[in-house]
Order: sequence, then C-alpha cells, then structure tokens
Amino acid sequence: MQISMPPPQIYVEKTLAIIKPDIVDKEEEIQDIILRSGFTIVQRRKLHLSPEHCSNFYVEQYGKMFFPNLTAYMSSGPLVAMILARHKAISYWKELLGPSNTLVAKETHPDSLRAIYGTDDLRNALHGSNDFAAAEREIRFMFPEVIIEPIPVGQAAKDYLNLYVTPTLLKGLTALCKEKPADPFIWLADWLLKNNPNKPKLCHNPTAEEL
Repeated sequence: MQISMPPPQIYVEKTLAIIKPDIVDKEEEIQDIILRSGFTIVQRRKLHLSPEHCSNFYVEQYGKMFFPNLTAYMSSGPLVAMILARHKAISYWKELLGPSNTLVAKETHPDSLRAIYGTDDLRNALHGSNDFAAAEREIRFMFPEVIIEPIPVGQAAKDYLNLYVTPTLLKGLTALCKEKPADPFIWLADWLLKNNPNKPKLCHNPTAEEL
C-alpha cells in the first residue's frame, strides 16, 4: 500500500537576535552556536543605543516597574543585532534561548543560552522576537534599510524553483555528467557562477572606429 504524502514546503522565516551589552565579548562563541544550530546570519550590526532608542524598541514594556532598569541596561554599552533565518526561526531561536528569567533557565533549561550566559532576570544575555509581527517590527527598527519581502510558500515556492532554478541546475548537472571532473562540487559551483542567467551584464559602448 502506498501512502500519499504532501510535497514538502519551502518556508524560511526571519527573526531578530540581540547579544546584549554585558556579553558582547562572547559574540564569536555565540555566533558559532547559532550557525551550528542551523541558522543563517543574514545581517549583523554592532551599535550603541541611546536610552531613548531603547525606550522605543521596548515600547510594549513601557509602564512596567522594570522598564527604567531595562533601558539603562540596554543602553549601557554596545550590543550586537542580527537577523537570523531558517525554517521556523522564531520558535527555534526562542527554544535555544530558554526562559527569559535566567534563574529559571538555569533550573529548567541548563543547556539554553540564557542559562549559560545570563546573570539574572534583567541581564538575561540575549533577545529574541516573540512572534512574526514582533520580528518584522524589530528587524525594521534595527535594520531600517532592509526590505522584508514576502517569502514564497508552498505552490509559489515550487513555481519559483521551476521557473528560475531547476532549468539552469539541470543544464549544469547534465554538463557535469559529460565532463566527469575530479572534483564535481567545485566544478558545478564554477559552472553555475559562469552560467547564472541573472548575473549582471556589461554594456559595450562602441568606439568611434566601430561606428
């Protein structure tokens, strides 16, 4: 008996990650964990926010007792903001972070990033977007020049691949089979670079002699 399975969907999600001021010196170590966890670092920026900017970023927390301490902490030194991408990036990044309270994280999720790098409820080492709407707003705040385009899902993704990716890839694989190079991966990578249909084309301006 054959079981009919739905075709896999291609869906890449983006989220905002922040390495907070007190652990910026651990940036390289944390980025290595991020990459090994299957994320792509799409954009990265090191910046020092003013208390006013921190207030705007955490506007949803305005009025809470910890708000002044939060803005003072986040503006106390440089921080590192990153756009992370992968399948289910928001939920996977939150899972990697662990509970927002570091003391709770140390008890219930000892292998989480906040348990490892955090100090207390306020200084919990890292930030992650709560949901899709928050991720979109926070990415625009930290990276105003980034255009957040809708990502193809399901049939739209399949149509995009069939139109723009598959034809060129099939040509490359056919050429690879005929050539039989010693290092097929390097050969195919070079072939795709040379035969990319979307690469920029230089316009030739004719000289006086050619006219």
